[in-house]
Amino acid sequence: MAKFVGHIVKILNVEQVARNVKRFILEKPAGYTFVPGQATDVSINQPGLTEELRPFTFTGTNDNGYLEFIIKIYKDHGGVTEKLSTLTTGDELIIHDVFGTIQYKGPGVFLAGGAGITPFIAILRQLKLDHALTGNTLLFANHSEEDVILPAELKYMLAGQYVDVLKSPVKPGAVGREIGLKLLSNYANNPGAYYYVCGPESFTLTMLTLLQTLKIDKAYIVLEA
Repeated sequence: MAKFVGHIVKILNVEQVARNVKRFILEKPAGYTFVPGQATDVSINQPGLTEELRPFTFTGTNDNGYLEFIIKIYKDHGGVTEKLSTLTTGDELIIHDVFGTIQYKGPGVFLAGGAGITPFIAILRQLKLDHALTGNTLLFANHSEEDVILPAELKYMLAGQYVDVLKSPVKPGAVGREIGLKLLSNYANNPGAYYYVCGPESFTLTMLTLLQTLKIDKAYIVLEA
């Protein structure tokens, strides 16, 4: 059987959406689908870069006639995201098969740290389309207001069920905080609710420890395996 070498797709648009975060709109191959929350490996279709694959999460929905990725750029790493930041409309990427275990199972609490919001963006957008957002809450942890990805859209979708958790807010008078036991316990009182966790490894480990302390059954915790 021939090895799948991926789909070559053109970049249709690039825009800045937060500090060091860009949105990439790409061509969508015919018949290419995914489950909200899933990801794919991506590489740049340029000499010497086609085999440098990195996983990125879809942030759009299958209803779109294009693919969307929201990617945090690490300019001091000299890696793939830094190279991605130099690309523009007309440049090409290579996308591969879909994968990922973060999928919606039912109403609950989404715990996102920084760029860990990306799988939840696709899930929440799909729920919005399905008129099924009721019963879901998002706690979104970031360093400051400048780091929050798509705050207006998230607040619009979730209304009062969106909670910004900023470690070092720049707004005058604002007090920094993190997702701790006291805050999380306010949202962990619904039997049968699911807890969706995504973010840097340290964030994920902290959330798992808090959920364990709150005696949340592992069967109701959803994270990347």
